[in-house]
Amino acid sequence: MDIDTRLLRYFATVCEEGQLTAAAGRLFVSQPTLTKQIRRLESQLGVTLFRRSRDGVTPTAAGHALAAHTATLLESWEVALRATRQAAEAAGGTLRVGFEGSTINLVGLPTIAEFGRLMPGWQVRMRQNNWFDPTSGLASGEIDLALWHAPAGLAQEFATARLGTEERWAALSVEHPLTARETLDFADLLDEPFVAIPQEAGAWRDYWLGAEERGGRPARIATVAHNADEWMAAVACGQGIGFAPKSMRRLAPRPDVAFRPVRGLSPSQVGLYWLRDQPVTPAMVAFIRSCRETVDIG
Repeated sequence: MDIDTRLLRYFATVCEEGQLTAAAGRLFVSQPTLTKQIRRLESQLGVTLFRRSRDGVTPTAAGHALAAHTATLLESWEVALRATRQAAEAAGGTLRVGFEGSTINLVGLPTIAEFGRLMPGWQVRMRQNNWFDPTSGLASGEIDLALWHAPAGLAQEFATARLGTEERWAALSVEHPLTARETLDFADLLDEPFVAIPQEAGAWRDYWLGAEERGGRPARIATVAHNADEWMAAVACGQGIGFAPKSMRRLAPRPDVAFRPVRGLSPSQVGLYWLRDQPVTPAMVAFIRSCRETVDIG
């Protein structure tokens, strides 16, 4: 039987926290997503792993039995990954870097050339982040580094190499009445319909809806986009507005989309992120250095 190691990490965190809400916050996923993944693991194993009550969750006998082995399993997998990466580094290899939407355009030939100078024989494989995975593939080991525009507090959850700070701007159809203003106030956008990313994105969805600045007031979701191209097309077609990094105006311009600064909306911290328990390899260090020397934020 093949089990996704991510499911085991979710299970272990729920055991440690004893509450789905606390575990979801620690894993940076929504509670419904975490509940769904735990049920998926239970379905695959054919057992019930937790007893649920008002006070939280408690492992069943089957849950305790699995928990007794989970830490060893995950640790063995990390040892295997480290050995694999070290072997690859000795002979040259590939660094896997995730990017969100148009942010991939921040990295160009100068970055890759500098990385190649620092790490001869190595390549960089870039891929767009998966909006259905809040870690973009870091937790599953699919990528080594993620380039994110993120809230400053995310540095408490992940190890971070900070590249800069960038404002979040509003993106609107050029036909939207608010484009007549040079600058928008966050309060003016509270009742606007938004183009949202999937619910499975967890805290990322809230962040790009400005949830913290809303003070508990829910956003009006007009439509849900499953990738950056869908999101931009929905905004351009007037299906809703959204928040995006200021640099998107320069990196992904469209004649049918307008970008405006927003007063009252906190900026993003731009950086390269990785799992805190992941060893930092020479290739990761070289890419971070290359980005700091070549990437233009803002």
